[in-house]
Amino acid sequence: MPRRATPEDDRPRPSTIRDVARRAGVSVATVSRILSGSYPSAPATRSKVMRAVRELDYVANAHARGLAGVRPKSVAIVVNSVVSPHYAHVAQGVQDQAVREGRLCIVGTTGGDPERELATVQLMREEHAEAVILVGNIVADGAYRERMAGYARALALAGSQLVLCGRPPLGDDVPAIVVQYDNVGGAHAITSHLLSAGHRRILFLGRRDGYTTPESRIAGYRQALAAHRVPHDPALEVEGTMERDEGYRMMRERLADGPRDFTAVFAVNDQIAAGARQALRERGLRIPADVSLAGFDDLPPAADIDLTTVHVPHEELGRTAVRLALESGTPGVSRHVMLGTHIVVRDSVSTHLEEPPAG
Repeated sequence: MPRRATPEDDRPRPSTIRDVARRAGVSVATVSRILSGSYPSAPATRSKVMRAVRELDYVANAHARGLAGVRPKSVAIVVNSVVSPHYAHVAQGVQDQAVREGRLCIVGTTGGDPERELATVQLMREEHAEAVILVGNIVADGAYRERMAGYARALALAGSQLVLCGRPPLGDDVPAIVVQYDNVGGAHAITSHLLSAGHRRILFLGRRDGYTTPESRIAGYRQALAAHRVPHDPALEVEGTMERDEGYRMMRERLADGPRDFTAVFAVNDQIAAGARQALRERGLRIPADVSLAGFDDLPPAADIDLTTVHVPHEELGRTAVRLALESGTPGVSRHVMLGTHIVVRDSVSTHLEEPPAG
């Protein structure tokens, strides 16, 4: 008895590899090898196959390709969060370069949790990513170094490459590429800019002992004070994390402690600077007439508030990480690259000639 037609029979079915082969006039095996990149075909043959793919809107079955041992080439980026502008711009650079290199870009987040980081790196290893790029401010203690060295060696054995982006190097014996930017130099430059404008009492917002990014930036701040022979006052260093709300909290508490004992502020990043700016304005203090303000990162909102800051090449950081990983050819190489930073001068810093007024 013939089968009764159903509504499903009227729905268009997806094209198959056999349809592509038939349209192009070649074998199924030839289509498969051309699409996997493993067939040194004549240009005319490849052109016919790719034209048939476009005309039929053919999409390869990912599961079948996986069973056949054919996987799309990819790079992975692992960040603390995709909400943070810093990480988002680095990730954009990774994505841009991955597209140029003909790779997929896989994004994983950790929330700063080492266990989640370990699980995410393991997942990227199982996905056979050609490079796993770790981004973010961390505590570079012995446990961290041991964990990173383990990642690097495991990824190298799997044919992948670990890239530490904005993180410190682990040593020549660890097979990892390191791409950093000059935190110390940038902090030295922006502090020197404030000092050259006559400021001697510069409040540093965002000290966080043990964390690589704040520690390198406070090192540059202290070095600039020493170079200008300005006494270092630990009381001018305020502890806090790198969020806007923390900048607001730190500045409000500082202003509530008593008479203002600073004429300028160097915030460890632009988000802290934005929070501090809000607290200063709520107290009726003008920027830069009453207090000069500087940040670090030069993310887009910095221009909106006329913030003098340090430019970090976020997207170039991501692009360089991908480029170096894929250029290396052989997984497990070691390399260290440092990108430069520079000051962007806007309207949040003015010349200071007198001692700070009370209030």
